[in-house]
Amino acid sequence: MTGARAAHRAALLDWLACAAGGRHMRAAAAAHAAGDGLLETVVALGAAGHVLDFDDTYLPGIAHLSAASAPAALAVGAALGASVGEVAAAHAAGFERAAALARAGHPALYERGWHPTAVCGTIGAAAAAARLFGLAGEAHESALALAALRAGGSRAGFGSDGKALGVGLAAADGVHAARLAAGGARMAMSALEGPAGYAATTGGTWAAPAPDEPPAVHENWIKPWPCCLMAHAPIEAALDAPHAAERAALVVRVHPRARQAAPYDEVADGLQARFSIPYLTAFALVRGAPDVEGLAAVDEEVSAFATERVRIVEDPALGESEARLEDGDGGLLSAVRSSMGSPQRPLTEAQLAAKVRRLAGDRLHGALRDDRAPAAELLAALG
Repeated sequence: MTGARAAHRAALLDWLACAAGGRHMRAAAAAHAAGDGLLETVVALGAAGHVLDFDDTYLPGIAHLSAASAPAALAVGAALGASVGEVAAAHAAGFERAAALARAGHPALYERGWHPTAVCGTIGAAAAAARLFGLAGEAHESALALAALRAGGSRAGFGSDGKALGVGLAAADGVHAARLAAGGARMAMSALEGPAGYAATTGGTWAAPAPDEPPAVHENWIKPWPCCLMAHAPIEAALDAPHAAERAALVVRVHPRARQAAPYDEVADGLQARFSIPYLTAFALVRGAPDVEGLAAVDEEVSAFATERVRIVEDPALGESEARLEDGDGGLLSAVRSSMGSPQRPLTEAQLAAKVRRLAGDRLHGALRDDRAPAAELLAALG
């Protein structure tokens, strides 16, 4: 369990840094301005942590598992006077609960247009909050069942403020469900079965973490670049072949799911740029590895390069996160099977620490070292 505990802590620290870095973005600022109650705080934290699309991602379900469970755990923990250790444990519980749903529902949720981060994150947030509220037995089951009534979120929000806000709203719905269960509301899990149940309505599969399987966190990605995970292999392929910038025409081969996740060919702003494989490939060739500042707005030179010289080809024979960069005649320039940040090639502790410093400065230095520290201090450190 030590390995899983460390991995959950790394994911939580990564999310905290992303929330610190994204707190002034438009979506997070709008959520913050909407109110300062517990649920409004959860929405604002959820939006801040997800708006840069820099937060950890679980590829077996293409879902950001900290995105809803972390804001739920942090906001509820701070409100209840819980400790950092209790918040971390709640985050881990929500993470694993959401992972089971995301894995069981993949690729059905994605194929039907759902955003698995929001759909599964609602239940993950409920599980995180339920742990902090001390819910067990029928009360805990009711929290999850009530959360399932609100589970939703569409990929239509990708490339807009709607993506981050959808995740924040999902987290708040999960917390609300747990509060209702704590207040005495009851709903049996069996109600989620049948023609009007979770599977029938979402196309996913209701699932819980299996005690005999390794924790899902071991398959988690910590991102090196602030953009859609499905663009990471194309970015690395471009970085591995800088001479490709001299070619008149380039082809990027990716799995069809990558095109679903990153559908933009032409981009109007920095949010859409994070979901454009042609733009991000061109950025890597023209400017180098993308960062938060580089993706704040559209770079016209990069945009012209992408439009004029980069073409995407869908190849179902590739893995979902794989990419091949070819010249216009089909000659292979570079190929990436598992990009940096994947479980096969994880960021080092030093690389994660550098990412945290870039996003949060010194505000999170030693943030998770003392389990007895008040969660409210951790929340305050985000600014």
